[in-house]
Amino acid sequence: MTEFVQVSTATPEREHAIELAKGAVQGRLAAGSQIIGPVVSVFWHLGEFGEGEEWRLLLTTTSDRYPGLETYLLKNHPWDNPEVIATPIQGAPRCLKWIEDNVRP
Repeated sequence: MTEFVQVSTATPEREHAIELAKGAVQGRLAAGSQIIGPVVSVFWHLGEFGEGEEWRLLLTTTSDRYPGLETYLLKNHPWDNPEVIATPIQGAPRCLKWIEDNVRP
């Protein structure tokens, strides 16, 4: 049985988020992506407390395709050490089939 994940990351600019999403979906690393923002983030970075606006990216893929998606995001992200998190998901069978069908290389 194929497992599915939702991957999240954030970018400093809307355009960065759109470009990452397009590349991931066109490369069949993700079936789809939603871009949400701007959102406010509160965080620790390099030992300092911070707050800022970001654009949240949510991408859906299979566990098998996740390593390639992670590599793509880390290589093309504007930040040196972006947060990239994959969370297992469940869903309606037709939706999961859509994800599986659209991430086939």
